[in-house]
Amino acid sequence: MRLHKLKASDTTGTYLVESPVTENDILLMAKQLASLRLRKGRALTSPKDVFCHLQTLLANYEHEVFALLMLDSRHRVIAFEEVFRGTLDSASVYPREIVKLALEHNAAALILVHNHPSGDPEPSMADRNLTTKLQDALNLVGVRTLDHVVVGNEGCVSLAELGYL
Repeated sequence: MRLHKLKASDTTGTYLVESPVTENDILLMAKQLASLRLRKGRALTSPKDVFCHLQTLLANYEHEVFALLMLDSRHRVIAFEEVFRGTLDSASVYPREIVKLALEHNAAALILVHNHPSGDPEPSMADRNLTTKLQDALNLVGVRTLDHVVVGNEGCVSLAELGYL
């Protein structure tokens, strides 16, 4: 992946712009950088390690998106994948498909992620119920659910930090 319209300069840590940069170009570069930060092999040690990257990737959608951050047994990233896309205030999430994806990637653990297009990352009762349902399904096949992060323009909320996992 290449950061859009940027080229490395001779000075370490600086870049040259190949052509005029628009606001959309800057947002695209931020998303590309966030994706690079969640690349395969990166170890994750705390929710705050991933909050800003997840917020950059998911906060500006006008519809709900449910995604998985799949990890190995040492909590290193295997893959980040957007799995379900919904409407303004909900997304249908199927436990069978989540389990299937976790097994396909040979994930030892998952971080569940979804956005709230309203901007408010406060988890709803439906979010907490879904977390329990997915955690139960994943436990049956030996995949740990480490967290469920809700992303909004106003920040990110970890259900694990709130004591729901």
